[in-house]
This record gives sequence, structure tokens and C-alpha cells, in this order.
Amino acid sequence: MSSKKKQFIRVCDGFKVLGLPYGQGKDKRRFAMYFILPDSNDGLSALVEKMGSESGFLERHLPLNQVEVGNFRIPKFKISYGVETSHVLKELGVTLPFSEGELTEMVDSADVGRRLYVSGIFHKAFIEVNEEGTEAATVSAVVIQMQQCSQLPIDFVADHPFLFVVREDMTGTLLFIGQVLHPLAG
Repeated sequence: MSSKKKQFIRVCDGFKVLGLPYGQGKDKRRFAMYFILPDSNDGLSALVEKMGSESGFLERHLPLNQVEVGNFRIPKFKISYGVETSHVLKELGVTLPFSEGELTEMVDSADVGRRLYVSGIFHKAFIEVNEEGTEAATVSAVVIQMQQCSQLPIDFVADHPFLFVVREDMTGTLLFIGQVLHPLAG
């Protein structure tokens, strides 16, 4: 992805943070994807450690204003992960939906209900960044622009390892977090 439009970028000590807001739906939730790029090519592990050890780290470093962009490039990438989680829930002691006859109140027929049970629970996560923007699960990104005072353009070139986060900004809930270790790999 590249652009000459203004972007939400914050320059911090040793790293930069880029925020790409997703289009807002009918409710009040606001989702955004954040890229945390260390200044140093080998600075990702120190940045991850700092982020994990300092309470409120991400909240304190989020970009709040759009700035002029100089050189702006984010590599295309696609990450998906799927897992079957029923065995984990069973190990935690959750048994109710996995036993026959436990879902009788969900259907009109008691005979059918006695034979119903949960046989598996699956979770799948999907993130893609391409020329048009980002997509996480089924949400598409839209960059919102706002007028502000001019300043020197800021470069954001993710040509070395970086972190990415998809966050719901009203509550601060992190939905996805990951690392891209080889952004220049095909």
C-alpha cells in the first residue's frame, strides 16, 4: 500500500505508529489497524518487550492527528489462522453443550433436542493488507481525512520487521495482534 494522502502517524522515541481507521458501521464502535514500526531494522523484539511490559503503552502512543506523508509504503501481506477449540473448553471444565440432550430448549421438538450437542467449536482469524487498504475478518478500511496545519512530511516505510494491531478504539479492546518479520519477502 502506498499513498500521498495525509495519514494518522505519530513519531515516538525509537518507533513510529500509523493508524488506519476502518469505516464506521451503524453502531458507535470505531475500529482501526495500527502499524508499529521500530526505527531500527532489528528493533522489533525490544519494541515488543517494551509494549508488553509497560501498562497503557499503546494507548499513550496512538496517532491522533493526520500529517503530511513523504515516502509511505506498507507491504502486502495476508495472514489467516484457524483452530478448533472445543478440546480447550473441555479441559477448562465446560461440558454442557458437548453432552447429548443439553440443547433441548433451543428447538421446538424435544425428540430432536435430545440428540443435539456441540461437536466442535472453530475460530478463524483473517488479516489482509493490500494496495486498497486493510481487511480484518469482514471489515474494510477507509482512511478519513481532516484539515490541519501543514508541517514537514513524515516517511513511513515498513521495509523491516513491524507489529500490527487491530483495535476497537472506544473500549481499547485488541482484536488482532501480529508481527510481520519479512516484509520484503514475496
